[in-house]
Amino acid sequence: MPEHRTIRSLGVETPGKPYFFSYEESPPSEGQVRLDALYSGFSAGTELTFLKNTNPYLRSRWDGERGVFADGEPSARFPVPFLGYMEVGRITDSRADGFGAGEVIASSYGHKSGHTADPFHELLFKLPEALCPILGIFVAQMGPIAANGILHADAETFGSNVRYLGESLARRPVVVFGAGTVGLLTALFAQSAGAEVILAEPSTWRREKAEGLGLTAMTETQAWQHAKARWHHGGQDRGADFAFQTRARSESLHDALRAVRPQGTVIDLAFYQGGADRTRLGEEFHHNGLTLRCAQIGRVPRGLAHRWDRRRLSSETLMLLERNGEAIRREMITHVIPVDEAPAFLPHLISERPEFLQIVFSFA
Repeated sequence: MPEHRTIRSLGVETPGKPYFFSYEESPPSEGQVRLDALYSGFSAGTELTFLKNTNPYLRSRWDGERGVFADGEPSARFPVPFLGYMEVGRITDSRADGFGAGEVIASSYGHKSGHTADPFHELLFKLPEALCPILGIFVAQMGPIAANGILHADAETFGSNVRYLGESLARRPVVVFGAGTVGLLTALFAQSAGAEVILAEPSTWRREKAEGLGLTAMTETQAWQHAKARWHHGGQDRGADFAFQTRARSESLHDALRAVRPQGTVIDLAFYQGGADRTRLGEEFHHNGLTLRCAQIGRVPRGLAHRWDRRRLSSETLMLLERNGEAIRREMITHVIPVDEAPAFLPHLISERPEFLQIVFSFA
């Protein structure tokens, strides 16, 4: 019989100061599984907002009934004991049908040394034995974020009649803005669907990483100019059919709007924390009659929820990883950090701003 155990969780004690929070966990009950952590991916775009004290939940409360933020009513306060949503663990004890000890599971439970999960209420994804376990960090969250962006493009074209992921992109020109984790996965999904893909990214280092994945990479200015010069559909109809915007920069959103053809669509997957003063809606957005669609992971397009849920998006991610796993591991996972070193490493990201893509904490 498993014993009680102490779980350590990486969080933020005060702005700029990560710390470990500990608590006692009971043995698994009937229907539950106990996991020991193997890897946990760090989502810099979201998690650094807690370290920097810029996350909107630190200053406001999300009112789910009305779908608005209530200012001055913070729903998160320091210390923030739990962060993270990209985990891989090994089952050490199972009381749930269909799950066995020793199986490697991808899930979303935070930067914790272990977790007791209820498969009835939580999404647990068994990893294929042939898949390198570290790649499992993409399965529960980041892969589905990218896949959901592709699905939103499909819905723009086919409504609720989407038959397969990327159906709208075959042989169509696409620009993906941003060579972070979400941008690169989105570009790989689009490429797998048969799109002609340009990856737009300011960083030379990240463009080289994109090219290592077999993608064509340019600066943002080069990308929108390429789209207008090379993708000519007749008359004054020039540009990409879709742009996927994954950088939390308003100037990137503006360049994405420049890149698409008249009445084209920008699918926005970015998490903006400030204003959008460099997105000028009186210019290309207005004069070309464009559509700006937010693809937020909390919802799939209207009319598709009955067939396209988070589990299916994760299944699409697993197929992408099986096709491209070796290159993704080589080019995208740039740092594997022992979790004990995380409190010292994370402030270094803010102060020194080293080049990185996907950071993974190792619990081995």
